[in-house]
Amino acid sequence: MRYLILLVLLTTGCSVGMALSGSDDPNLGAFRVGSTRGEVELQLGSPVDSVTNPNGNRTDIYEYERGNKPSAGRAVAHGVLDILTLGLWEIIGTPVEAVQGEKRRLTIVYGPSDKVIAINTAAPIKKAESETEQYNSEDSY
Repeated sequence: MRYLILLVLLTTGCSVGMALSGSDDPNLGAFRVGSTRGEVELQLGSPVDSVTNPNGNRTDIYEYERGNKPSAGRAVAHGVLDILTLGLWEIIGTPVEAVQGEKRRLTIVYGPSDKVIAINTAAPIKKAESETEQYNSEDSY
């Protein structure tokens, strides 16, 4: 019986950890045209790509995720289902957590004074596309 309990404890946790480690949605209303780069990066983090244009402007591309907030409720549900199914729930629970959220891109153009002069949103990125683009961009360097 002890080995069974140990086995259950060792095989559970991926979906529980994923449910707890989501990220809050960025506050896109916290910046606008005229905001500084610091205000933008406080919400979105560092850009994934940056290009300085010949006219002195800088175009930064940011990636962020929406709809994957950390959830204690989801984590508890996964944990209970893990225990009730002796860890078999992970076969379903982990893929369910893996598709939570939607990756998005935001392109922001800064003027020479590092203030936002344009904000352009892009369509959501499918997770498979994001991984493919990452490998392709690594190959091009």
